[in-house]
Amino acid sequence: MRFLGNIEAKTDAKGRAFLPVIFRKVLQASGEEKLILRKDVFEKCLVLYPESVWNEQLNSLRNRLNRWDRQEWQVFRQFVSDAEFIALDSNGRFLIPKRYLKMVNIEQDIMFKGVDDTIEIWSKSNCDNPDFQPEEFSKTLQGIMSNKEV
Repeated sequence: MRFLGNIEAKTDAKGRAFLPVIFRKVLQASGEEKLILRKDVFEKCLVLYPESVWNEQLNSLRNRLNRWDRQEWQVFRQFVSDAEFIALDSNGRFLIPKRYLKMVNIEQDIMFKGVDDTIEIWSKSNCDNPDFQPEEFSKTLQGIMSNKEV
């Protein structure tokens, strides 16, 4: 399952948004019905995980943790408790809870970004500047691709 692309959208007054059709088709083709939403760990955006991807992430994190290490278990607890199940209505619309809208400064204009097996939701105002300038991006990508074995 791969999500690609940047799609501009809007939320309504209640914080509802339509999941772009292209992303809904990918979910349907993969047999995914449930989504999980949480704030990204590093960026000021939200991440929609198909349930199977979320479960893989949780299993990966849990397998790296020692349940008897208090700090590690607190990290796990926070990661899990900051997430919510999201339901799409019959039109492909879903509600972004107000606490999430505040966390990432979403007012109305949003950007959906397909990022491999997840979908990021950004405030349009946070998307105006790319992570890398073109030259820096190409140098970084070249370094990554030339130093790793495939």
